Amino acid sequence: MSDRNRLANLSALKNGYDPTGLRLEIAGEMASALGAQGKRAADALAELRAATGEVRELKLDRAAYAIWAFFIQRELCGMRNHRAIIAELCVPDEVLRRMGSAATLKS
Repeated sequence: MSDRNRLANLSALKNGYDPTGLRLEIAGEMASALGAQGKRAADALAELRAATGEVRELKLDRAAYAIWAFFIQRELCGMRNHRAIIAELCVPDEVLRRMGSAATLKS
């Protein structure tokens, strides 16, 4: 690629035009990562609900970490409000407290 073409591509990116499809590819990767993290969070919550006894404390830690990571992934995608996800996944208050969140459904 010539220097002139590189400059044209850089200029196009600065102006919001993406001739290479890079933005579409990035959006696809973000969506894929968000979906994978959401599945991990849902799986961790399912394991927590099935856990009893001493194992439950470990599952509670894992669920809190998975939900926290899911929230971070959502924030990286520009989604800042997590209340709908908390309700949809039925995230228990104890998980939210464990991850240090004050965002319970009751507040």
